[in-house]
Amino acid sequence: MAEQDFGTGCPAPHGRTRHRGRARSGAALVTAGLAFLAVLAPTPSAAGGGEPRPLVPARFVPGPCPTTPEQVPGRCGYLEVPENRARRGGRTVRLTVAIVPAASGRPAADPVVFMTGGPGADAISDIPFLIDSGVNRDRDLVVMAQRGTLHSRPNLACPEVDRFYAEAVGLRYDAPSTGRRLVQATRACRDRLTASGVDLSAYNTTENAADFADLRRALGIERWNVYGYSYGTDLALTYLRRHPWGVRSVAIDSVVPPQVVSLPWTWDSAREGITTIFAACAAQPRCAHRYPDLRRTLTEQVRRLEARPLTVTAAPPSGGAPVRVVLDGGALVNLLVANAVPAVDVPAALDELAHGNPERFARARAAGATPVVGEFAHGLTQSVACAEWVPGYSRADLLRAGRRAFPGWPDSVLAQAPQLPFEHDVCRVWNVPDRTAVQRVTTTSAVPALVLSGTFDAKTGARWGAYAARTLSRSTTVRIPGIGHWVVPQSPCAQRVLASFLTRPTRPDTGCVAGLTPKPFTITPPPETA
Repeated sequence: MAEQDFGTGCPAPHGRTRHRGRARSGAALVTAGLAFLAVLAPTPSAAGGGEPRPLVPARFVPGPCPTTPEQVPGRCGYLEVPENRARRGGRTVRLTVAIVPAASGRPAADPVVFMTGGPGADAISDIPFLIDSGVNRDRDLVVMAQRGTLHSRPNLACPEVDRFYAEAVGLRYDAPSTGRRLVQATRACRDRLTASGVDLSAYNTTENAADFADLRRALGIERWNVYGYSYGTDLALTYLRRHPWGVRSVAIDSVVPPQVVSLPWTWDSAREGITTIFAACAAQPRCAHRYPDLRRTLTEQVRRLEARPLTVTAAPPSGGAPVRVVLDGGALVNLLVANAVPAVDVPAALDELAHGNPERFARARAAGATPVVGEFAHGLTQSVACAEWVPGYSRADLLRAGRRAFPGWPDSVLAQAPQLPFEHDVCRVWNVPDRTAVQRVTTTSAVPALVLSGTFDAKTGARWGAYAARTLSRSTTVRIPGIGHWVVPQSPCAQRVLASFLTRPTRPDTGCVAGLTPKPFTITPPPETA
């Protein structure tokens, strides 16, 4: 089972596809001194006016970098901000900040600040991917752990939920009994966090955006460039709407428009990403000949597995002893949405499954049996999702969206949002206030924007990039063929486009996109000749 990482692109359980690289040291480094500031008022009255009068003090304190598998190549510290800006004199939270130097010996004055996905992912662990992608080529890179995540205090990790996901690979994905176990684990996490004094209602995108506004002021940065992916695009667009001061440019990658994200929306993105993979296969003669009518094959397998789930033993891709896994229709769909099987292998994997060989999907499912307990902040996931994405849409709305996306699939599969199963039940126990009135708002801006989407993205469908760009009057929209979730680390062309955009935000060079096509799909011998 995997929950949605609208920003994280990892396979199960959290959706982020990892491209491990070794961090490179840069030349120059911004020296971050001790600074004090006052936080911004909750909502600016007009983007054209000056920054609102400060209300509550916050501060940046230099300190050691966190211990990570790959050493952080820069200077670190933490930002201390109010947990809930509406409550004077309340608790504070500490957010780890890393300032990675530009690789260039003569960096530009305006750094790049990064907003990771999830919600709930660890931004600090993304630094190697950002460096390998050249994000800090000509500018210092500022990375801050979002409130509630691994390198913040408090950390809204849920080991109870991690342990559930490890066990869930051996359970039916969408069985009511599985849902009850998820709810039980979620309740245990909530009870523990609230008993420690955590105000779960304060872990939302509005407060998250205000943290980044505080960070810019605390570091004394006049202007910076914002880069976010997945949930980080929801955050970046919210930040741009509520705190437009000092923003030179905004790049959003794998876009989650805050005004539309909801549980039914996930089915639209799943349909777009999966059917685009199938269309790309049909456009390659060898793939089209070997794997005709993939949509029908998928429907047949979803229906077959939902009626008669397979129970098999598979070894996790990361190594270790084989584990028992259950493949039902819901598990199959969510492995596809999570890109747990690489897109180039999807036609072959579906054909093998149809001919009695579930190995590729079984191994992908087994990956969920070995989570890093405590790494992902499920508490932030639920505080955001339950306040901002779930309210206003019923279970019937979700089911109707699923039926529109994939007619003929079993209702038991379509009743669960891709990557967010049993979310209505989870939100009932998480119990945070509805924030849709302040969060489901369109961002309208003339700040130069780059909008990047991958055509194979089944989490945040590519069409939603163009949708968000409609109200960004100085935007450039780029679709990268054959790429899934979180485009920049996977596409050298996207990396060049981003670098060009940061140099010339209103005139980026997108010439490399024109000749791109998806990679050739894996072609396996037909069963009778294998």
